[in-house]
Amino acid sequence: MTSPVNPAESDVPAPSAELWKPALLRAAAALAFGAVTVFWAAPSVAGMSLTGGVYLLATGLILLWGIPMTGFRREAPAGRLLSAAGAALTGAGVALLFLQGSLVFAVIGAVGLAVASAAELWLGVTLRGRHVLARDWLASGVIGLGTAGTLPFFVGLGPHALLGVAGGGAIISGVLWILAGLSLRHDARADAPKAVN
Repeated sequence: MTSPVNPAESDVPAPSAELWKPALLRAAAALAFGAVTVFWAAPSVAGMSLTGGVYLLATGLILLWGIPMTGFRREAPAGRLLSAAGAALTGAGVALLFLQGSLVFAVIGAVGLAVASAAELWLGVTLRGRHVLARDWLASGVIGLGTAGTLPFFVGLGPHALLGVAGGGAIISGVLWILAGLSLRHDARADAPKAVN
């Protein structure tokens, strides 16, 4: 879903050639969590909180780690939005590691996902056509907001249903980010010989 950007026509800083790394790591975290939710037939409340917490924590840390690779400084407006998104996911992940319960999972997970997804959606809209990840942020924001908005409706159905909703969103997001990461990796390899000449 990534799109080429002409730096000469953009006021947005160019991303690092290694931007593919956080994209693929994010995809791996999402797909691993999604796979667990698909194949875990009878998760306990504690298991739900642990797996959901680890997923949100890992995603938040990867997002924070990858900010400099997007080309944005952390103190720039876009860098602050990405920092807020990463902090929301990290905080929600840590909270879920210590707090258990279906309602807690739905509310904390939904809030963390909603804040991060709203930030990505905003970046996707405002940077459309100017940053290589704009369309990916746009799609990821919509997926995350959809997942966050759906989670509270499944509280009464227990851990299996809640993990199914969260895992479904994670799988869709993981596929998106793996495509983005592979596209970025291909583009970085294609640009490497040009830089040498």
